[in-house]
Amino acid sequence: MRELPRQLSVEELAGLFEGRTRFVELLAERDDPLANAAVVIDELTDAEKREVLDAHPAIGQKEGLSARSAAEQGTDDDPHVLAELARLNAEYESRHGFRFVVFVNRRPKAAILETLRKRIDNPTDEELETAVGELVAIAIDRWTRQ
Repeated sequence: MRELPRQLSVEELAGLFEGRTRFVELLAERDDPLANAAVVIDELTDAEKREVLDAHPAIGQKEGLSARSAAEQGTDDDPHVLAELARLNAEYESRHGFRFVVFVNRRPKAAILETLRKRIDNPTDEELETAVGELVAIAIDRWTRQ
């Protein structure tokens, strides 16, 4: 397991967060960017938080995934599970205005359905903070597993 780095480039952070966003640019200016991600999140506007969430692929998405995301999402491709994920993802995005993000942590997609069902009715401001926190957990896991 790798330790968290003292410095990361914009490109390295963009790889961990699935895109170059304002959040990634601000992180690249910091020492210990992953350890200080929560501080940087507090500096973001809601629009900037949405930007970083929407850069991340949807759980169950099949097209346009990075190799890293494809490996993390696994290969459990039960058509019923994928259809329910697509339905719930659309409902979530319609309700909250941003993509559902969860740290899969190598769980099967079917296990994520319950998490999505529980979070879909959360207040949007609470869900925005939860989703960005999950995104940081994903990035830290990606770094330590490289």
